[in-house]
Amino acid sequence: MAKLNFGGVEETVVTREEFPLEKAREILKDETIAVIGYGVQGPGQGQNLRDNGFNVIIGQREGKTFEKAIADGWKPGETLFSIEEACKRGTIICCLLSDAAVISVWPTIKQYLTAGKALYFSHGFAITWSDRTGVVPPADVDVIMVAPKGSGASVRSLFLEGRGINSSFAVYQDATGKALDRTLALGIGIGSGYLFETTFTREAVSDLTGERGSLMGAIQGLFLAQYEVLRENGHTPSEAFNETVEELTQSLMPLFAAKGMDWMYANCSTTAQRGALDWMGPFHDAIKPVMQQLYKSVKDGVEAQKSIDSNSQPGYREGLNEELRQLRESELWRTGETVRKLRPENN
Repeated sequence: MAKLNFGGVEETVVTREEFPLEKAREILKDETIAVIGYGVQGPGQGQNLRDNGFNVIIGQREGKTFEKAIADGWKPGETLFSIEEACKRGTIICCLLSDAAVISVWPTIKQYLTAGKALYFSHGFAITWSDRTGVVPPADVDVIMVAPKGSGASVRSLFLEGRGINSSFAVYQDATGKALDRTLALGIGIGSGYLFETTFTREAVSDLTGERGSLMGAIQGLFLAQYEVLRENGHTPSEAFNETVEELTQSLMPLFAAKGMDWMYANCSTTAQRGALDWMGPFHDAIKPVMQQLYKSVKDGVEAQKSIDSNSQPGYREGLNEELRQLRESELWRTGETVRKLRPENN
């Protein structure tokens, strides 16, 4: 593991060069990796591990998702089993269920966590707020995490492109003395671009903050506010959408993803440069108090409890679908649907 300097702060990072795939295969050669859940992260991580030559099985209840696993090449009775059977067979149990599902399935998983096994997560939620989730692993198993910094679909697509997605890693409990090796081997096995060290708590708190903040909640709020102001002042839906979303996602984001926002500021028009520098401060000052409020709500477990409570309410799924329908059918994203069809690659 290497120590790299990030803006004056030293962090532990693991790359493919120092921990090659051959080493990962050697470490896990006698392990059976049981991926429990085939919803969001399960397909990407499971298929990547399989393609990289590891011994992988899937545990999934029968139904639509079970059929999806079959379509992806997993064979019932050979590599695709019930959750109970997969947990029984697995020496590393990868709990890739949703946070709500983890709570309900935990009693089943726990009974198969015999001494020496490893319990693997890709999110710190269940362990960090164990007083709320009830997920308390036995003391004689390893408890480890590799958390890809992106969706399950990205885990798979970037792997197929030969790139890989960056992931954080953590060891919560080392009962066997080989927890770290198991963790890093799994991180390389799922195709991580590089791995950076964290803790279960830091991962859970930063993840929930990010989803509610710049990754989804805040960016949708920003998009909607700017779009509404433009529309209220006579701009057409197409113009408002292009100036709010399309130019950012199709032109600017790939550039500052590759070169940084500092490069973007230095390489735009002088008019854009001056305006961006002038308005950066007011936006920061307006948004930071909201981010501080959000962080406190996550750190104090309020957001975790909201998630647990809402998922357990009768009719929650119907209510959620209605909220998502309203988002989907808003003028902003109906305009987006039309604009996307006009992109050159779609014509």
